[in-house]
Amino acid sequence: MAQFPHLFSPIQLGHLELPNRIVHVPTDISSSHADGEVSERDIHHHAEIARGGTGFVIVGATTPDMRTGRPTVTCLVADGDNYIPGLARLAESMHRYGARCAVQLQHPGRQCAIPRYNTLGANDRVLKLPWSAGHEIVYENAEEKGKPVRAATTEEILELIDLFSEAAWRVKQAGFDAVELHAAHGYLLSEFMSPLLNRRTDRFGGDFENRMRFPLAIIDQIHKKCGAEFPVLVRYSFEEWVPGGRTLEEGVEIARVLERAGCAAIDLSMGIQESPGAGFDPMQYPQGWSVYAAEAVKRAVRIPVIISHSLRDPEYCEQILAEGRTDLVGLSRQLLADPYWPVKAQYGRVKSIRRCISCLGGCWQESLMAKKEIACSINPACGNPAYAEMGRTSRPVRVAVVGGGPAGMEAARIATERGHQVTLFEQAGELGGALLFCCLVPGKEKMRWYLDWIRNQLLDLRVEIRLNHAPTVAELREFEVVLNATGAVSYVPDVLGERERVVPFEAAMACPKIACECYPGGRRLHKLGTRVLLWGDHYAAADTAAFLANIGKQVTIVTEKREFAAECEVIHMYVLRKRFAQSDAEVLHSRPYKYPVTVITETTVREVRAGAVGLEDRAFRRTTLEVDDIVSCHTRPVHGLFDELRAAGVPVVTVGDAVRPRNLYHAVREGSAFGLALDERMLFNPNHAIINELPIDVLGQLTRPESPAYSHRQMLALAAAVGSDGERVR
Repeated sequence: MAQFPHLFSPIQLGHLELPNRIVHVPTDISSSHADGEVSERDIHHHAEIARGGTGFVIVGATTPDMRTGRPTVTCLVADGDNYIPGLARLAESMHRYGARCAVQLQHPGRQCAIPRYNTLGANDRVLKLPWSAGHEIVYENAEEKGKPVRAATTEEILELIDLFSEAAWRVKQAGFDAVELHAAHGYLLSEFMSPLLNRRTDRFGGDFENRMRFPLAIIDQIHKKCGAEFPVLVRYSFEEWVPGGRTLEEGVEIARVLERAGCAAIDLSMGIQESPGAGFDPMQYPQGWSVYAAEAVKRAVRIPVIISHSLRDPEYCEQILAEGRTDLVGLSRQLLADPYWPVKAQYGRVKSIRRCISCLGGCWQESLMAKKEIACSINPACGNPAYAEMGRTSRPVRVAVVGGGPAGMEAARIATERGHQVTLFEQAGELGGALLFCCLVPGKEKMRWYLDWIRNQLLDLRVEIRLNHAPTVAELREFEVVLNATGAVSYVPDVLGERERVVPFEAAMACPKIACECYPGGRRLHKLGTRVLLWGDHYAAADTAAFLANIGKQVTIVTEKREFAAECEVIHMYVLRKRFAQSDAEVLHSRPYKYPVTVITETTVREVRAGAVGLEDRAFRRTTLEVDDIVSCHTRPVHGLFDELRAAGVPVVTVGDAVRPRNLYHAVREGSAFGLALDERMLFNPNHAIINELPIDVLGQLTRPESPAYSHRQMLALAAAVGSDGERVR
């Protein structure tokens, strides 16, 4: 604690003392039961954060009215007394580890996941927010039409005031220490408070006073039902970062009004769904970019201020606390990536902190956006109790991991932690796989944080690593099991003309440094002309386009799909599309590309020749485009080794992009699951998956020596030879 005295000092929140300045700002983990009841996964997740040393845990996204609004399909609910016992168990799970805790009450309004239609908002409108968890469902062969939203009536607003305050009373009854109102990001209270979104002409819309009427009435009712000493916090968007939206001056004035209304603390966020870059702050946003907001509010109020958004390093958090720029630091995704961030900082083990890389893969694209429970791309244990129960093996297994990308490294890490004997083979001169390209893509440098972390973990664990080595089947026979994590590689689809002119994206993405300090072996440098056509999709095309456009190339992307990069993380693509158009997302001020990036969809390359390519669209219309180079971004799994090993009878499992090219989330998840599944029996099913924890009778049937096949007469003789005490007569 001596290293971070301000971070670990207590602070008063009204009459409530917090043990340190670290706050888990509310996060919707969408892990409750279908009826909104607290689940064991809810308890495990939040207890893990409290055990890690977070001083104040705010449980996110709890609706006060399940009938009219759930922010995600399995969020928490507090609209009936029957939810109090489950909430009490949840509160106790955090109190057990010394944390204080609160529940955030959130009505999603126009951004409901449930109900899907006829959603409630401040105004009538048709909504198109493809990055919202409550986005319109667009089916495979349908067109986007927009999601209709209807204006709440005065009677419904008055009813919601009562529902919010009733939910707060239940939160207090359950034993929570405080309650927070969600008034950020374009959800219901945020929409009513917004000068851009609120177009009402009654007493709940128009000028600043009317726009604040709804949330202030809720605060007043909570105080009446729970007592003035029960802390009420409000999380709101300090600036909305859209024309006509809230700016700094109103952001400060809201803080003054909330303090006068008796709020115990201000929890500052940024943006609305119309400005998703500022709201989600993906990789391109630097650490601490929003701290200016806390500084502005602290000059105007005396109650504590919480700031979040891309805070990752305890040293930086200590600095802004010491300088008086904020009172508390809010961590959300960082605690998904590493719930033990506080205790690691306390013990001075900063290097072991797994810093969130802001990829929004597991925590958004693959979870809440897909109507699933929350996860984390780089922390496979997030929300998964199986890792908390992970133990050492009783008999070490000799394991060969082939491929030093994220899937292979995670498998090696988990297997070694469990006591297995791992040898990691990588044919290149450096571990990292596809992650090695990320340091070349402007804005994706944070990916290197995870790469450095896991490589350091492998060194600390003393995993045997063999670089510049592709093992043979004969070598791999010496191991009890092989993990095939060989990833994916680019290829050239069938095309007329001079296909040898097509450059693989791996060569086009070669580091321009001849002696890169991150890759001492060097890469082959393929010099491209100015006009470059990228043929393909997914991250290979998106990252290559960002790299080449940034170094001054005129890039055209051709994809056979209806929408480019539809499977890539949606917020990052929002930012990248702004860059393609030579502009930038809100807050950011990057140097514009020299040329705009052109995207041609539902089209393929038909012919390749010197200086030009022939294109053909889905209607069979043909055009010619003059280019200097063509780069293939089509990828497919490398499964040759898997086929050889299977044919040779060597036990083998395939994970990551060697199954199918996807993203970091799937690679880490599958690699770690392999390490978790390893056991001394090494039983495989016909799907080439390790199976453990079998029913004891099935395990015996698969492993014990089988008796000879007896005839019916022999069976009768054996039965007759058994004595009255059940023992066989000798």
